[in-house]
Amino acid sequence: MTIAVAEAPATRPTLKMQRTFDAPRDLVWRAWSNPEILVLWMGPVEWPAVSATCDFRVGGAWRICLRSPATGEDLWQSGIYTEIDAPRRLAFTFKWDESHEDGPPVDTQVSIDFDETADGRTVMDFTHEGLKSEQSLTGHKHGWTSTADRLEAWLAANPD
Repeated sequence: MTIAVAEAPATRPTLKMQRTFDAPRDLVWRAWSNPEILVLWMGPVEWPAVSATCDFRVGGAWRICLRSPATGEDLWQSGIYTEIDAPRRLAFTFKWDESHEDGPPVDTQVSIDFDETADGRTVMDFTHEGLKSEQSLTGHKHGWTSTADRLEAWLAANPD
């Protein structure tokens, strides 16, 4: 996995990750586009998703609840799909419902490109732009990396 952090002057931090999955692009796409599957792997290991709803169309809303198994506390996140080019590209807004990490939430943007390799694997280029601070960048880097680990495990257990 490749992770890069970019911050242009006068802009908020951006997280960039690249991950290669030993799974076909169509399966990776289904994992991102189907709420019944999304809830099975979304969220870091210490905050797994317990609820996911998606109106999977440009302009449609998504909403996910993450829950701490240790405390039972819930964290809600939501957004709007801004681009859907199946199975190549997905983009959506992202915002926490309540204060998280470093204060009041801000609107951010996630974009994901999916490329299939000659041997049938999938390269996922993931970008999360407009993070509020370095603290938020660090938290999201951990969260999305752990989430990608959980996606990888789900893909390995569900090859069809």
